Amino acid sequence: MERITAKDPESRSMDMVAENVSRLKAVFPDVFREGKVDFDALRQLLGHDVEDGDEKYGLNWRGKRSARRLSLIPSAGTLRPCPDESVDWDTTRNLMIEGDNLEALKLLQKSYAGKVKLIYIDPPYNTGKDFIYPDNYKDGIRNYLKLTGQVDGDGQKLTSNTDASGRFHTNWLNMMYPRLKLARNLLGMDGLIVVSCDQAELPNLQNVMDEIFGEDNLFAILTRRATHTVRNSSKDFNLHADYLTVYGKDKAWFGESSERYIRQPTDKTASYPHNDQDGRGRYKLDPLHARNYYTPYKHRFSNGTVWEAPNGRYPAYSRETLQRMDRENRISFSNGEPKAKRYLADVQEGRPPDTILDPGDVGFNFHGTRELRETLGADKVFPQPKPTQLIAYLMQLANDPNGIVLDFFAGSGTTGHAVMSMNVQDDGNRRYILVQMPEPLDPKGNEQKTATDYLDSIRRPRNIAEITKERLRRAAVAITADAPSYSGDLGFRVFKLDSANVKEWDPKRTDIQQALLDHVDNIKEDRSADDLLYEILLKLGFDLCAPAQSCIIGGKRVHAIGGGALISCMDAQIGGADAEGLAIGISEWLGELENTDDTTVVFRDSAFSDDVAKTNVTEILRQSGVKNVRSV
Repeated sequence: MERITAKDPESRSMDMVAENVSRLKAVFPDVFREGKVDFDALRQLLGHDVEDGDEKYGLNWRGKRSARRLSLIPSAGTLRPCPDESVDWDTTRNLMIEGDNLEALKLLQKSYAGKVKLIYIDPPYNTGKDFIYPDNYKDGIRNYLKLTGQVDGDGQKLTSNTDASGRFHTNWLNMMYPRLKLARNLLGMDGLIVVSCDQAELPNLQNVMDEIFGEDNLFAILTRRATHTVRNSSKDFNLHADYLTVYGKDKAWFGESSERYIRQPTDKTASYPHNDQDGRGRYKLDPLHARNYYTPYKHRFSNGTVWEAPNGRYPAYSRETLQRMDRENRISFSNGEPKAKRYLADVQEGRPPDTILDPGDVGFNFHGTRELRETLGADKVFPQPKPTQLIAYLMQLANDPNGIVLDFFAGSGTTGHAVMSMNVQDDGNRRYILVQMPEPLDPKGNEQKTATDYLDSIRRPRNIAEITKERLRRAAVAITADAPSYSGDLGFRVFKLDSANVKEWDPKRTDIQQALLDHVDNIKEDRSADDLLYEILLKLGFDLCAPAQSCIIGGKRVHAIGGGALISCMDAQIGGADAEGLAIGISEWLGELENTDDTTVVFRDSAFSDDVAKTNVTEILRQSGVKNVRSV
């Protein structure tokens, strides 16, 4: 039985450097010399596509190299399950992660790389009031725990990124760059990422997105009118707009077939009021004439009706097309005037979307403010939340009713609310993953006093993540009230970022004997069996909402994840007498499960009373065909 230690790859998030080297080796195996990259050989293979010299086009700033490196450092943290703060824990497939989104994105890599359909983020606009929190290059988890007051800190706090700092744009870019790098890995080949911003950082954002996603993968910069108000006191221009950069993981993928084109969503059902009896479905009626098209002619239909365009108008169809439409029963003769049947099924792809968004499609900011007020029952709890209508529009562009939608600047939870509402509308099965930093709220600040008063009134901790969770809870209740027959997923699982469950050896300790005794059980004292189970899921690459079963075998709780792909027993004590019965019981259960071709079985290492018990369990399981038996 091989033990997973704090230094093993299984105890950390994905090693992005190793992953990049592996990809390079798969494409260019001949540029590796004794495990290292021969860049001269790589340049020769790439030919003219290599940029030489010091003067290169691109965006550079102080700290860019460190920001890039930060995205490559694996996380040693974990996500701890919080069923008591969740809704429908046992059945939901939605996730709400409370923590620093940089560390969360690292931890999600193994389980969700290449699986996300749509990423939408509304990051800080860098207006001088937004929190830009520092990233610690050595220990991101401890940095996060200090910032949120979960461990004693050194005075480091979330601070506003004011333009007086001298590094106004630099701080914002250093925050965004590593997060966007990690986000790209999570997108599927058919995935879209949409980032909201204002004009202050739009040029910088586009340059960074071009570098990370490739300028060839830019679809468009969308312009959205955020407010409908006019301020006569403005010094120069009224700034009504914000912007959305839309990139694909691989834009070429969208051109492979017409079914993959991005199309403008429309309210098709309402505008197609008729329902044909010939099996073609809903349709609307169009005149057969147009302002200026085909040369005038007369046409006799199969029922004897003779038609020609009215004076000043022209046929909208050629003679041959009209004859074919007549043969295929695509002409309606109701009210005496022949008209063409335009079927909904023939125009489902819609039309290419506009780069200037119609407020009727995506809403104004005040719509988002009103929605939040109605959902929470309180006003001014969160500033300028986006309307759910905007997120719904983007989901329609993404065109996948079963996709995963990720928002790692979740704010008030608009994206989660929108996913649930959209699923009700079109009977979809989308899932959401939200990440929100539990940014402490200051009750003395004018802009945060209302939020703290609200959280106090519902007896919740004073941080933004609590607003996110409360909105999701109340949105689910409101949706149920409006659509009582809906049986889809309105729940979410809450996970909180924390340090790993496995203790790390501290080389600075001088009391070596006591340190050795403390390390006999390498699991931290305050961690539960569920904490261990979900860290195993995360580090081995299982979906955090994978189907789970559990049963009691030999008095021990045993979990089966993914139909038997993972078996876990985190019981704290497995004596010699228990070991054989436990192993035999697990073997028998595996025979009843679906997915046992490559099962991994994991135990708590310190649970075994001695090495004999551990060896017996391992051998019995291996005789049953289980090759991977591990312990933590």
